[in-house]
Amino acid sequence: MSSLVRPLRIILLGAPGAGKGTQTTRLLKRFPKVQSLSTGDVLRSQIAAGTRIGKEASDHIKQGALIPDTTMVGLVMSQLEQLKWLDPKASWLLDGFPRTYKQAIALDHSLDQNDCRLNMVVELDVDQKVILDRIEARWVHVPSGRVYNIDYNPPKVPFKDDITGEPLTKRSDDTAEVFQRRLDQYNKEIEPIKKFYSNKGVLYKVSGDTSDIIYPKLEALVLEKFG
Repeated sequence: MSSLVRPLRIILLGAPGAGKGTQTTRLLKRFPKVQSLSTGDVLRSQIAAGTRIGKEASDHIKQGALIPDTTMVGLVMSQLEQLKWLDPKASWLLDGFPRTYKQAIALDHSLDQNDCRLNMVVELDVDQKVILDRIEARWVHVPSGRVYNIDYNPPKVPFKDDITGEPLTKRSDDTAEVFQRRLDQYNKEIEPIKKFYSNKGVLYKVSGDTSDIIYPKLEALVLEKFG
């Protein structure tokens, strides 16, 4: 079964580098009625465009810090409204949000007001030593947000985007030193978020060190609950 019998509104939680974007892509291909919003993609486009919020985000990213709650909440909620996803019949996925307890509370409050509640939150549980080992090999096509890994997901032409042929670039935060700071911050913030969603009865976890291990578990979970 490839369709869903009721609307799915899902959040993917996971450490930076855990593969949230890859899992999102595979879920959307399997369940085409589900739409997605990646805060990473939105932020990268804002940074590339040189907007106020993009410049603010860039300064924090270069320091290996998370984006402030107020910046992220305002960005995501405006996107949800603009996309007309604040509808109880809508099916969508949020990738990379919320990242703090305050963000989770603000999102939950806004969705409640629109009678459009989350009904699944999935933690992608990946060994963080594996994440640090792979991060040095990661390259990105900035305009689209497509991510490649030279070791296990290389582009067809070295250092060129598969779709446009444009050059790939190395993110300034894709170093082990900077990434460890991001992981430390994530580990600090994620526990109260998990507790919040666990208390609501919507938190699940899938574990594995590669996308190919995690994805079948994730798909099976979605089908079990919504298929």
